Amino acid sequence: MVEQILPNIYRIVVPLPRNPLKAVNSYVIKGENRNLIVDTAMNRPECLEPLQRGLAELAIDMQRTDLFITHMHADHAGLVADLATPESRCFIGHSDADIINEGGDWEEWAAYAVQNGFPAEFVEGAIRNHPGYKYATREPVDFIIVSEGQELVVGDYRFTCLYTPGHTDGHVCLYEKERRWLLSGDHLLRDITSNISVFEEEKNPLQDYLTSLDRVGELDVQLVLPGHRRVFQDYRERIQELQAHHQERAEEVYALLGQGDLDAYQIAAGMTWDMSYGWDAFPLQQRWFAVGEALAHLRYLEVQGRVGRRSVADRTVYTRH
Repeated sequence: MVEQILPNIYRIVVPLPRNPLKAVNSYVIKGENRNLIVDTAMNRPECLEPLQRGLAELAIDMQRTDLFITHMHADHAGLVADLATPESRCFIGHSDADIINEGGDWEEWAAYAVQNGFPAEFVEGAIRNHPGYKYATREPVDFIIVSEGQELVVGDYRFTCLYTPGHTDGHVCLYEKERRWLLSGDHLLRDITSNISVFEEEKNPLQDYLTSLDRVGELDVQLVLPGHRRVFQDYRERIQELQAHHQERAEEVYALLGQGDLDAYQIAAGMTWDMSYGWDAFPLQQRWFAVGEALAHLRYLEVQGRVGRRSVADRTVYTRH
């Protein structure tokens, strides 16, 4: 589906079959000399074909078109190599480019998940069914790394690159200050919440995300163009809702530890999820996301000094302070 959102700015809604996200928004900004595509979709025929149809409907010449990837997840970056031509420039934030081109540290992440209680016999299946593993781009991309505050001019529009880490380390939004538009990727969504996960030490992505929300809240934004679902205007209200949501999640995790020491997998199983079925029916890849989110909230609480951890038979368990 192709929809004109603003003058010379179009949204192609690309379906994501058999995925809870349902679809991803790929934005096309038409300029007199060059065009810009913001985000693609998963590297699978079911995504490539409707995206190409949409681009054809808009008469987009890919030799005169650049691509901007807000972050490294496959539903946003999976088709960048398929769409780019030798004349295309491909923009992305630091660190996310390396993960795309190196394929990710899946073995390290798997070991960390098992250490935190994910059943070892299920971890390979969780990874094999992970969309980031199955549908990522299979070819290296010669990315141009954007800097904080860098401007990209497309037609009549001048976008400023804003680093908004949290959902990923290198997540970048595009802000059109004069028109007060924000292309928000997965940093700011209206109808769903972004997954905030961690599968490695020394990172605190939830704190990063909350700090990034504060930063975006200081902008003057009239319209948000998100990576999924509908565009919206009430962005400060949504920021407050997201901040409250994650604080409530952190308190839920803290309350679960009142039962005694638990690992992250046990905590994830006890958390409230917006699903019509219980934990035992969770698909493996959804359990992976759930454990990653539990770990992010545990890390957030740990840095605050409210939660500690210890090793029990090669498994990390968490305790309330």
